[in-house]
Amino acid sequence: MNSPSGILVIDKPKSMTSHDVVDIVRRLFNTRRVGHAGTLDPIATGVLVVLVGEATGRSRHLSGQDKEYAAVMRLGVTTDTADAFGKVIDSSDTQGIGAEEIREAIMSFKGEIEQVPPMFSAVKFKGKSLYKWARKGVTVHREPRRVIIKELSVKSADPPDVAFDVVCSKGTYIRQLCADIGLKLGCGAHMSKLKRIRSGDFHISQAIGLHRLGSMEAGELRGILRV
Repeated sequence: MNSPSGILVIDKPKSMTSHDVVDIVRRLFNTRRVGHAGTLDPIATGVLVVLVGEATGRSRHLSGQDKEYAAVMRLGVTTDTADAFGKVIDSSDTQGIGAEEIREAIMSFKGEIEQVPPMFSAVKFKGKSLYKWARKGVTVHREPRRVIIKELSVKSADPPDVAFDVVCSKGTYIRQLCADIGLKLGCGAHMSKLKRIRSGDFHISQAIGLHRLGSMEAGELRGILRV
């Protein structure tokens, strides 16, 4: 039998790393040739494009496509990871910050911007991921990167929680976007929830949950691989 090859669109659950998902797919398909097209943080859920067999050769192309997210940001609380899994390092009163001020702050980030990668990220410094330096208590200088926020839509602005949708280019950190919005508002913020709705042409409506995937027989698994 030929080795399995194709694309899986997984609905990643919260608290699981992208590598955890890859390991599960490796076991289910009995192959080491499994990768993904764009990491999702453990706090995030939604579309994770998993590549099996020869499809791993498409990783660079698929990873470079636009992403769409639904995010929830909490104002007034700053964490070291810029998300709800991090340690609280500062807190501030959000009284007096109105919905229109919040909307204006968020929309000011639309377009091409420079974003400094968070310390808790997989960006490399001297051959080691930044999060490994961060875990040792070391903060290193990070050069800002140009990213494009193509679309922004505020869904609700009822402090301290703000929900918004974003379409962005490869390499955009939504939790850093939340932190930067918090800085602009002067109260700090972190990302409390994140769901990837789309990665390139792959939408959440096409995604399959890990529980369902794990219940499938070998033939069924091969049958759901996208060419």
